Amino acid sequence: MNVEQLVRASLREQAADTASAPTDFADRVLAARRRRTRRTVTGVAAATVLVVAVAVGVPLALNSGDVSTQLASEASRGQTLTHVDQSPPRDLIAVGDQALAAYYTSRQAKQPNRDTITTRTYSLLDQRTGRYEVDARWSYLAVAPGMRTAAVLERELPAHRVGMLDLVTKKVTRWIPVEQGIGSLVFSPDGEKLLATTYEKNPDRAYWSKRIPVNNTPEPQRVDSRTGFAVIDLTKDSVRWTSLPTQRPPDFPSMGSGRPLLFNADGTLVYEIVDMEPVNYRDLQGKKVPTPPKEKHVDLMSGPAGLSPNGELVAGGFAGGMRTTATEVLDPGTGERVAKLKGQELLAWADDKRLIAWDIAPGGGEYDNRLVLITLGSDKVVSLSGARTPKDYSPGRWEPIFARR
Repeated sequence: MNVEQLVRASLREQAADTASAPTDFADRVLAARRRRTRRTVTGVAAATVLVVAVAVGVPLALNSGDVSTQLASEASRGQTLTHVDQSPPRDLIAVGDQALAAYYTSRQAKQPNRDTITTRTYSLLDQRTGRYEVDARWSYLAVAPGMRTAAVLERELPAHRVGMLDLVTKKVTRWIPVEQGIGSLVFSPDGEKLLATTYEKNPDRAYWSKRIPVNNTPEPQRVDSRTGFAVIDLTKDSVRWTSLPTQRPPDFPSMGSGRPLLFNADGTLVYEIVDMEPVNYRDLQGKKVPTPPKEKHVDLMSGPAGLSPNGELVAGGFAGGMRTTATEVLDPGTGERVAKLKGQELLAWADDKRLIAWDIAPGGGEYDNRLVLITLGSDKVVSLSGARTPKDYSPGRWEPIFARR
């Protein structure tokens, strides 16, 4: 799940099940947002295995579809493609090993009972034309490494099947049933597994019955509803579900429906963001395990780019001030700063020395940000896109989805 979405969701998901939140709680969260702070919730585990019934064989996600078709993302390999006059982008943006595979905009729909539901509209890279095209069929979408396949959920959440979408033909090649309702998806780095976070309720619904004051205005809030996660092995046609319901520290207001779970850097572990507590690492059966040595200082809330491809650096958080933007790169062993860079938020490693980031457009405010390329050891900033509008839930406020090409 895009990290800014998670952070912004925190602000709107401070539901109190049994007591009202402090009147200044929203202000404290807003201040924390500007300093790029973190996280969400924990739980317990017990696993079951289901066999996925499909009518045809299951090719690897990396190789599904017509492999004879040259992908636009492959044809541009070695090139840095920028479109500084486009926001949202219309044509392929790519640099190094990464390409903008898709992006989405969000809107918030008020319900008759004053609940709200946030929905996403995705624009996907057309691998034949190199342009982004709206595909409004999906409530949630993840793109596999290689950018030939995406995993999709239908509009009604939680969903009970995952579609494997061919990004050349735009057709679903197969459906994978999952008994427990799914609310988010992420591919493993090798594209062979999917991690699906499961929920009892729609994780994008906020409930007026759980409203709390935000800046002295009552707003509906989301409720704890995460049930666990399913690991879908695309090479073995299997689904393993593990119970991992949302939990939180005592007397701490709910931060929402339960954070989507992520894979760690090599895809062998589950990375669980926890509100106001250290990150949890779990094995694929849900058991807590020690933090991998190289990932002790990885924080995907404040530095979404995480560990560098060669494992020698870690993307850190915001390191600027009230009037300046800056980010930092850390030593994975010590957590000490190795370099201070431009930018607001480090989104993805283009290679071992370059990162894609958000940064403020010239003359803009804090949320008038554009995609940029920054390089270790250099002050040069290369603009990759035009600036987003700062207005939430507007067509000009888009969230990028990067994938390895």
